[in-house]
Amino acid sequence: MRNVYLDNAATTALAPAVLEQMLPYLTEVYGNPSSVHAYGRRAKQGIDLAREQVAAALGCETGEVIFTGCGTESDNTALLGVAERYKSKGRHIITTNVEHHAVLHTCAYLEKQGYEVTYLPVDAEGLITPEQVRSAIRSDTILVSVMFANNEVGTIMPIPEIAAVCHEKDVLFHTDAVQAVGHVPVRVREMGIDLLSLSAHKFHGPKGVGALYCRKGLRLPPHSMGGAQEQGRRAGTENTAGIVGLGAAIELACSHIEQNSAKMIELRDRLMRGIETIPEVKLNGHPTKRLPNNVNYSIKYIEGESILLMLDLNGVAASSGSACTSGSLDPSHVLLAMGLPHEIAHGSVRLTLSDDTTQEDIDYTLDVLRATADRLRNMSPIYPGK
Repeated sequence: MRNVYLDNAATTALAPAVLEQMLPYLTEVYGNPSSVHAYGRRAKQGIDLAREQVAAALGCETGEVIFTGCGTESDNTALLGVAERYKSKGRHIITTNVEHHAVLHTCAYLEKQGYEVTYLPVDAEGLITPEQVRSAIRSDTILVSVMFANNEVGTIMPIPEIAAVCHEKDVLFHTDAVQAVGHVPVRVREMGIDLLSLSAHKFHGPKGVGALYCRKGLRLPPHSMGGAQEQGRRAGTENTAGIVGLGAAIELACSHIEQNSAKMIELRDRLMRGIETIPEVKLNGHPTKRLPNNVNYSIKYIEGESILLMLDLNGVAASSGSACTSGSLDPSHVLLAMGLPHEIAHGSVRLTLSDDTTQEDIDYTLDVLRATADRLRNMSPIYPGK
């Protein structure tokens, strides 16, 4: 039996080269970066280099990079910070109905605090248009938050066009780019992005560390208080080794992003062509405007949980949607928002590739998936092909 890991949207393996950069900061470089002695200065040098690496990858200044504990914290910091800082201008926020729960739950919290949130509906392929954003913006709108690429179905939003509409209307624009950074080019200046969230473990970095890009001039209030770290925006002693790992990982990912993307698109399309040979399947997400490593299909007449268990028994790790909601038996909110009925949404499988995925992995997965679909459908009382 072959072991194949195709759940890279949930997390990726730590790259050996990244671990190598982190190791000294887990052993001999243990000083507090805020200390003025040599131990502290060496630790701070590692953080400073990481900040330069993130800034170079995003096309921004080092002072615009704030290190956080994860992508979720970055999303929370952006939304809550803008809501607090600009509440005198207005209390209206715009987002979409397919965002990660790090955004949706924060918006729900803000609604309880008296803010109004407009949730833009996506089309059947998971897209919204700049025109929808333009129509939704009001005189009291303070923020638009639209994810760069969907974590479940991989659809890539028209980010530069949406940002242009926001700037035309003098509204701030935030994007949750956790799934995009390291996989597709993301240049905040060129794209007109004001705030951006990312997480290291989505591009072969360590877990427990993320970053928020915050455009110069935006002074968001801190939501972690008690120290002057991160320019006073996030108190607490820094996770030095994790931050060093983030910097190393983003530099590594972006140094060969075009080659990696081309390789993954070829493997992704091979996987998609193979799945299309299975009767009664439906692609979820846009067929071309999607992440290079994301494949999401609904296999009709069988439950996604059963498919995942059968794949796992045969050495293939996959998922049915967001890892953050894997304990829920409810169908994906993303698929329901795209118009799928419950019974089809329940049969979804997400297969996400990484730098380490091979053609042999894809072919083995297809063999297992075909056999799994056949076996489960033979057991299904509702499959019309029996």
